[in-house]
Amino acid sequence: MFDHLVISINDHHRSLAFYTQALAPLGIEVEDTWSNSFSMMIPGRPAQLGFSAVNTDVTPQHIAFSASSEDQVRQFHAQAIAAGGTDNGAPGLREKYDSGYFAAFVIDPDGHNLEAVYHVPG
Repeated sequence: MFDHLVISINDHHRSLAFYTQALAPLGIEVEDTWSNSFSMMIPGRPAQLGFSAVNTDVTPQHIAFSASSEDQVRQFHAQAIAAGGTDNGAPGLREKYDSGYFAAFVIDPDGHNLEAVYHVPG
């Protein structure tokens, strides 16, 4: 759907450490780093997610990542919390969105609302 997307952050090193740990369960890895930014991707896939440090306030965004299982959603949530994120919704079904919508939510160090979602078949 998109080729690349850039998310504003305040602290390059803090965010690099957080996202490296939080997104690992989803197969998302650091691709490259620069002095004030870094990029991540799933190896073998073209879409790229960039993070760039800014000198202004960051406007929090809601960013949802696809998971391939309920277990991946649980692992994402646990790793994001362990990396310093704040719980914003434990792993579980969110039937208000869809009957098979299994998701978890974590607030990152800059206030972005991160979600991992798995669409349960059936």
